[in-house]
Amino acid sequence: MQEYKTVENEACDSFIEKKSRFIGYVKPVVTQQEAVDFINSIKSRHWDATHNVYAYVLRENNIQRYSDDGEPSGTAGVPVLDVLLKAELVDVCVVATRYFGGTLLGAGGLVRAYSHTSKIAVEAGNIITMAQCSVMELSVDYSFYERANILLSDFGANIIDTQFTDRITITFSVKENCVSLLQEKITDISNGKYNLVFIKSKFDKA
Repeated sequence: MQEYKTVENEACDSFIEKKSRFIGYVKPVVTQQEAVDFINSIKSRHWDATHNVYAYVLRENNIQRYSDDGEPSGTAGVPVLDVLLKAELVDVCVVATRYFGGTLLGAGGLVRAYSHTSKIAVEAGNIITMAQCSVMELSVDYSFYERANILLSDFGANIIDTQFTDRITITFSVKENCVSLLQEKITDISNGKYNLVFIKSKFDKA
C-alpha cells in the first residue's frame, strides 16, 4: 500500500433529529486496542446515553468491526461503517452517541441519522492522504537555505526539524517517488555541493 486515507485529528460534531441528539466522535487509530480504548472512553463519558454505536476500520489485518449497541440490527453500526468504507478510510474509529428524544425514527430514519452522524464526525476529523515517505536530512550553508526551502516546498516536503549551527540542517519527509528527482534538482542547483541523507521510511501526510 503506497497511499491510504484516514482522518487527521480526533474530533466530534452533533445534530438533532426529531428531538434525538446524535453526537459523532472520530479518532485516528492504528491498533484494535486503540480503537477499543477510544470506544470505552466515549461510553464512559456518555454512560447515560441511549446508545453508543461504533465502527472502525484498520489497515492491520484488514480489520472491520461495528456494533449496533441495542439499535435494531443493521440500522446503526452498518451505516456508520459504510461511511468509512465508501470514503475508503482506514485506521479510523467512529462512535455515534444517541440520546433518545421520545420520537421513533423508524429503520430508514435510523440509517440516515447514523450515516449522517458518521459523515459529520469524519468531516470534523479532516480526511487526509497518507503516503509512503522517506525521512531525509539536508545540511546546507546559510547562503543556500532559502533556495533549499523553496525547493522542498515545491516537492511537497513536510519539514520535521531545522537545526541552526555553523550550517543549517533540515530534517523533512517527502514522498518516496520524489526523492531521486529532488536529489537531481539539489545537485543541479548547488553544482553537486549538497546531498540528501536518508534517515528512514514512514507513512506521512501527503
